[in-house]
Amino acid sequence: MKDFLRGLRLGVPIGLGYLSVSFTFGIMAVSYGFSWYQAVLISMLTLTSAGQLAGIQVMVNPGQYITMLVSQLTINMRYSFMSVSLSQTVSSDFKGIKRWLLGFFITDEIFAVASQEKGATPKLFLGLSCAPWIGWTLGTLFGSLIGNVLPPVIMNSLCIAIYGMFLAIVIPPAKKSKPIIIVICITAFLSCILYYVPYLRDIPRGISISICAIIASLTGAFLFPIKDKGENENE
Repeated sequence: MKDFLRGLRLGVPIGLGYLSVSFTFGIMAVSYGFSWYQAVLISMLTLTSAGQLAGIQVMVNPGQYITMLVSQLTINMRYSFMSVSLSQTVSSDFKGIKRWLLGFFITDEIFAVASQEKGATPKLFLGLSCAPWIGWTLGTLFGSLIGNVLPPVIMNSLCIAIYGMFLAIVIPPAKKSKPIIIVICITAFLSCILYYVPYLRDIPRGISISICAIIASLTGAFLFPIKDKGENENE
């Protein structure tokens, strides 16, 4: 119980942050034609901001199952790497079905906090995940309910806030790293090409997101490779 309460305390700040971000997602989902309970179910069952944003854009065009699959695999693949990394530091009790169930809660922020807790137990991780999951779900609920009564002009204005969240995530590390700035510029350039150039703009949105992410990532890895410690020591 002690580990659960400690995890709960660590997760409260993340939950409060998710509350405001998912509020905007709820408004955006309603503006796309989803009902409030559909928006809430999406947040309850996926818990991925970028994945949900891309997902609802694809879902408004029925039948694009391949597009949905490719975009979600590309966007959420990083969670697999986070899980593998985290599995090297958690408690030995963290095994079997516990890993399967608690792996659902992996997000960028939860991973960052959990990776600092050496030997994290399943109870600690569960406590850490509760507040973010509840905050994300409640924020979506409030946003979707309010979105049903707000005028379209205000709803469209509030929908921009979720893009502000992504800028807040990207800008701080970009200010400290030239390679990150270059990769961001490559991504923005490719996105503009796929959005404005004839024929290319007919590519489904989910596929274009994947194309931008893969090309920019591979370009960054080729131009700015990161050497591991072993290679640095040999040099």
